[in-house]
Amino acid sequence: MQEETRLKDGREISAGFSDPLGAVLSSEGVNFAIFSKHAGAVFLLLFDAHGEDPSDVIRIENRTDDIWHIFIKGLKAGQLYAYKVDGEYDPGRGHRFNPHKLLTDPYARAFSGKFRNEGNSLFGYDLGGDKKDLVMDRHDNFKDAPKCIVVDDSFDWESDRRPGISMPDLIIYETHVKGFTAHPSSGVKDPGTYLGLIEKIPYLKSLGVNAVELMPVHEFYARSGLLDKGLSDFWGYNTIGFFAPEQGYGTGAEPGCQVREFKTMVREFHKAGIEVILDVVYNHTGEGNELGPTLCFKGIDNLSYYSLISNGESHEEPYRYYLNDTGCGNTLNIENPAVMRLVLDSLRYWTEEMHVDGFRFDLASILARVKGRFSGDSLFFKAVSEDPVLNKVKMIAEPWDLTTYQVGNFPKGWSEWNGKFRDTARKFIKGDDGQAADMATRLTGSADLYEDDGRKPHNSVNFITCHDGFTMNDLFSYNHKHNEANLENNRDGADHNYSWNCGVEGETDDEGIIRLRRQMVKNALCCLLFAAGTPLMLYGDEVLRTQKGNNNGYCQDNEITWLNWEYMERNADILEFVKKAIAFRKEYPILRARRFFTGKSAESDGAPDISWFGKHLDEANWSSPKVKTLCYRLAGKAAPVERQQYYLFLVFNMGHRGARLDLPRHEGVKWYRLVDTSRRAGDDFRPEKKERLLRKQEQHYFAARSVSVFLGEHR
Repeated sequence: MQEETRLKDGREISAGFSDPLGAVLSSEGVNFAIFSKHAGAVFLLLFDAHGEDPSDVIRIENRTDDIWHIFIKGLKAGQLYAYKVDGEYDPGRGHRFNPHKLLTDPYARAFSGKFRNEGNSLFGYDLGGDKKDLVMDRHDNFKDAPKCIVVDDSFDWESDRRPGISMPDLIIYETHVKGFTAHPSSGVKDPGTYLGLIEKIPYLKSLGVNAVELMPVHEFYARSGLLDKGLSDFWGYNTIGFFAPEQGYGTGAEPGCQVREFKTMVREFHKAGIEVILDVVYNHTGEGNELGPTLCFKGIDNLSYYSLISNGESHEEPYRYYLNDTGCGNTLNIENPAVMRLVLDSLRYWTEEMHVDGFRFDLASILARVKGRFSGDSLFFKAVSEDPVLNKVKMIAEPWDLTTYQVGNFPKGWSEWNGKFRDTARKFIKGDDGQAADMATRLTGSADLYEDDGRKPHNSVNFITCHDGFTMNDLFSYNHKHNEANLENNRDGADHNYSWNCGVEGETDDEGIIRLRRQMVKNALCCLLFAAGTPLMLYGDEVLRTQKGNNNGYCQDNEITWLNWEYMERNADILEFVKKAIAFRKEYPILRARRFFTGKSAESDGAPDISWFGKHLDEANWSSPKVKTLCYRLAGKAAPVERQQYYLFLVFNMGHRGARLDLPRHEGVKWYRLVDTSRRAGDDFRPEKKERLLRKQEQHYFAARSVSVFLGEHR
C-alpha cells in the first residue's frame, strides 16, 4: 500500500524506542511500540477526541528486530490512537494483513468504547463471498472500531498495602463486576461498575470473605452473533485487550476513566482487608476462528499470535485454520516468545500498576505447552517462578482445557481449582453410592493430588458451584439444565451436573421440598467451608440466587445472572448460616490445615490430628458403596495461646435415613453441639450458645441428609 505520512500541527517525530511496548506517556510526548514480525508496513493512526476519521496517518519507519516504534512530541494523556498494518493477505500461509481494518494496540491501557459490526465491517474477508476468508474485504471500519487511549498512570494510592492474606486463611468470593450490582435492588449510585462494587464492600466484610475473584475485567469483544439475537457476552471470556480494564464497567465520566475507577476499587478493597484476584483469559482471544473478525492480533501478525493448522486435506494451506483446544475458536501460541512476553508483561502490569493480588487462569493448561502438549516444566511456569514481581502474588489455575485434564499436575507455588472436589462433593451430598472414600480425601485437602510434589492442602481451591454451571440453589432445584433462553435449543451447557431437584423440577410451593432444599444447601456449604483447602463460593449462593435452571449464563446480561438484593431479606436464614460458618472456619485453625493430616499427633502426648470412625467408634469402613456417612474427629490447639486442646467431631450423614452414632470419649471432655443442618433456622448453627449435650453424651441421633459438628472442650 502506498500512502504518504500526514502530520497535524507540525508535530515533531523521532525514532523513539522499541521498549516498552504500547503507548507510553512521558513529559515530552508519547512513545509507540508494536510487535509484528511479518508486516510489510505499519501505520499509526491518531484521532481527535470525537473524530471518526484519523487526523494523522503516520507510517512507522523505525524497526528494531520485530518491534516497530516511533516517538511523537507533544502528545498528551487522552490521545486516541490505533493502527493499520499492511502485508500479505494469504490465509493459507497464515497471513491476514488487511490495511483497510483499524486495529487496536495489544498493549493498549484503555479503549474508547466497544466494537460495532455495522455491515460486517469488522471482518477482514468478504463475508458474503463464495471463497469465505480467502478474499480480502476492502471496506474500512474506522467508524465501527473503538480507539485506544493514551493513559496517564498517575494515581493517589494513599499508601495502599496489600492485605497479604495467606492461602490457608483465604475465603474467596467469585463475582461478576456488573452482575453483582446491576439489579435495581442493589441501590448503588453507579450500578454494574467498579465504583458500584465499592459500595458493597461493607456487605462482603459482614459476610466474612477476604478475597474477591472477579470474572474477566480485561477489555473483551462482544460477539456480534450474540448481539444480533438480543443476547450478550456477559461473562467476558473473549479478551481483546490484555492491559485494558473493561470500558463497560466504568462510569463513562470521561474517556479512559475506567482505569482510575478500577484502581479506586482495588484501593478500597485493600483498605477493607479484602484481596482482589482477577480471572484472566490468556488462552484465546475474541477474534474467533478463520471466519471471525479482524480486531487486533489477526491483523497485526496472525502467524505469530495464534496456533495455526491445516484442515488435514490440503498441504497448500498449512496455516489457514486455528487450533481450537480452548473450544472458543482459537488458541494463543504461548510458545512464541512475543506471545509469552505479552502474557508476562500483562501480568506484571496488573500486579505493579493496578495492585491486584493474584490471578485465576482460565484454561491454564494451554499456557503450559511444550511442543503443543502440557508440561510441568514449561517456559511459562519457569518464567513466573523466577520473576521477582509475579512470584509474590497468588497463582491459581483452572487446570484443564478442551483436550486435557491436569488437576494435581501444576508445579509448586500454584494452586488449582479442584474439579474433583466439586464433582465428588455434589455426588456425595445428594447421596450417590460409592462416594464416601473419595469424599474423605477431598475433605482433608486432596493429598492424592497435591502432597507428592510438596504442595499443601491450601493449594486445592475447593468449590461446589462457580459461574460455570448451576448456582447452589439450582443444584438442589433442578435435575436438568434449562438453557432455553440462550437460544441454542438447550444444547449448550454441561449435561452432567450431579444435581438433584429434591422431588420437583424447579420452583415449588411444597413446604417439605423447600425445607429439604435449604437443608441440602446448608450441607453443601458445610462441606465447602469445613474442608481443608481454600474455599471458593459463588456470588449470591449465600442468599439462594437462582438462574432458573440455566447452567450456562454466559450470554445473559439480565436478571438471570444479576444478583437480586431482595434475596438478602427473603433468604436471611441462609445468609446468617453462611456468616456463622465462615466465622467458625476462622475461629478454629484446624479447619484451615497448613499441612496434610497424618492420623498421628504432632506432640508425643497429644491426640491424633485426625481420627476416622465407624458408627460405634469402631474403624471406619468405606468398602461398601452404600456407606453414606463420614465421621471424623479433628484435634487442635485453641487460640490465642494455642495450648488448650480442643476437638471437633464432624458427621456428614448423606443417607436418606437417620442414624444413632456414638460420640468419641475423652476424660474430662464435654461435647457441645454447634451445627445441625436438620434443625430450623436459628437453631441450626449456635456457636455462641454452645448447646451442651446432656444425658450421658455417649450417643446422638443424626438426621437423614444432615451435617452435624460438635466441639469438645476440657471442663
